[in-house]
Amino acid sequence: MDIFVRNKRYQGEIQAVVLDWAGTAVDFGCMGPAAVFCDVFKDFDIEVTIEEARQFMGLAKKDHIRNMCALPTVSSAWEKAHGRLPDESDIDRIYEKTATDMTQSIAHHAGVIGGVIDTMASLRDMDIRVGSSTGYVSEMMDVLVPLAKEQGYSPDAVVCSSDVPAGRPFPWMCYLNALQLETYPMEAMVKIGDTITDIEEGLNAGMWTIGITRTGNELGLSEAQVNGLPGDELQSRLDAIRTRFETCGAHYVVEQAADILPVIQEINSRLKDGEIPLRG
Repeated sequence: MDIFVRNKRYQGEIQAVVLDWAGTAVDFGCMGPAAVFCDVFKDFDIEVTIEEARQFMGLAKKDHIRNMCALPTVSSAWEKAHGRLPDESDIDRIYEKTATDMTQSIAHHAGVIGGVIDTMASLRDMDIRVGSSTGYVSEMMDVLVPLAKEQGYSPDAVVCSSDVPAGRPFPWMCYLNALQLETYPMEAMVKIGDTITDIEEGLNAGMWTIGITRTGNELGLSEAQVNGLPGDELQSRLDAIRTRFETCGAHYVVEQAADILPVIQEINSRLKDGEIPLRG
């Protein structure tokens, strides 16, 4: 095996991809986590909108809660209901309830998204390893990983936010994927996800990035809801998500993980020409 030494540009091919879980590989529309956040805050006498619940998706779950509590609408409602602003002890209590409820919810939102299994098989035929990262913690993944495997989806590496010092947008989960997949350099890897923090995670790790629009949190609709939208309305929404991803630095944007194979080939061509995944 030839070892790449960083005294020149890497001009090999993609060696590994790292996929997010909910909204990218499983749980079309990222429905499970959003519902849990709304229900848990209601248990604390706080009504949050689905938009507020989805706003920080992709972060580690405690970071997600911390950011929700900092929203002016939420902090104001908390002060009105509890006589003070939320503090870290409140965040801990909300997180404890969220972790329990989300672990239970995952079992009902574990369906592998269409085309993912065949696409991962095609990647492996290209000698590309399949990794994964997630804002879920290990107890949640202990439920999700076996359910996905039963359906035929089983990444070569599973890294969650509780495995590293900090979750997204820090690059640590991608670095741990690289270690477990024995992949180097980082520009030989692609991060694929359906949130802004997925893209930021991949960029911070020095990887190519692909944003997912149709099946993920940004659109936030079930497959049936997506199929029920008028074509022009759906396209308008997908275009808006594309713009948001591109603005934050995504190298590519596709509708679903099943669409990535042509992108991988294009990245291989760019690598051969000596390009690296820097935006500037």
